[in-house]
Amino acid sequence: MTVPTAGHPAPVTPGGRPFRLLWLSIAAALVTISLKTAAWLLTGSVGLLSDAAESLVNLVAAVIALAALTWASKPADEEHAFGHTKAEYLSAGAEGMMIFVAAVGIAGTAVDRLRHPQPVDAIGIGLVVSTAASLVNLSVGVLLVRAGRRYFRHRLRALLRGSGHRRAV
Repeated sequence: MTVPTAGHPAPVTPGGRPFRLLWLSIAAALVTISLKTAAWLLTGSVGLLSDAAESLVNLVAAVIALAALTWASKPADEEHAFGHTKAEYLSAGAEGMMIFVAAVGIAGTAVDRLRHPQPVDAIGIGLVVSTAASLVNLSVGVLLVRAGRRYFRHRLRALLRGSGHRRAV
């Protein structure tokens, strides 16, 4: 049965560009987690630890987004007259919850570091590694924002939102 979906984005074909971009996002998240974790281990910086944790949230969010986009790409049926696109909104809610949990963990670590200060080591190499990770994020993020505008997918645009604070720092 073909059901009209006026005002709703058309379903995305599995294997299409949005799916490839999500796989690229997952690969970029793995690279940035590795780089930021290495930078944290080299420097002992809580800031770099929090950045690595945020990248882990991005990785899990991208995996959830891939699952949600797969579900949302199913055509409308008798039970879902306007398709399954609400799965994308549930995915965004899950990401918000993960960000909150990561923030609580990071805050605990930061408070402990304030109570027991430690010097930051190898600042130069930590900065280089962290900058490389940021460039990976920026490159993939630009692609995701462009694709998000093209495909009207809230999920793809949301994947870059978390990196806005990195551009400001």
